[in-house]
Amino acid sequence: MKLRYLTTSAMAIGLFFMIACKSKPKDSEIMKTASTAVQSIPGVTADVKEGVVTLSGTVSTEEEKASAENAVKSVKDVKSVVNNITVTPPPPPAAPVAVTADDSLKTAVADVVKDFPGVKVEVKDGVLTVTGEEKAARWKTLKMALDALHPKKVDAKGLKIK
Repeated sequence: MKLRYLTTSAMAIGLFFMIACKSKPKDSEIMKTASTAVQSIPGVTADVKEGVVTLSGTVSTEEEKASAENAVKSVKDVKSVVNNITVTPPPPPAAPVAVTADDSLKTAVADVVKDFPGVKVEVKDGVLTVTGEEKAARWKTLKMALDALHPKKVDAKGLKIK
């Protein structure tokens, strides 16, 4: 009876030591495998400490960030993943070309004034300033054409009427 008890105890102790002496996965092996897993994603690096993989770097999209984390999670013996990857924001859109109300008004005024060689019209903040010389009948025609453009004001103080 004692022999059986002694034999069983020795086997149990031996089994316990065999299980307890199992080597833990080395961080260097995990590091090598994790680095290979994220190698396809530029700008991402992996660091391992006690089986915990820390990802760092920058990527351009959230999909790349998630892809790197999932790739490392699938590595054998990884306990957890700390994802410190930052996503760079997209560049701001190009500033739209500012088109002022004066631009379209200037174009329309140029079309009207081309038939009146002695007259010059300047556009500023929607106000038309008329200068030069013109006959009274032609001034009335010009004035109606300029008013049809709907400016804020037509200032003809600098115009000499013959």
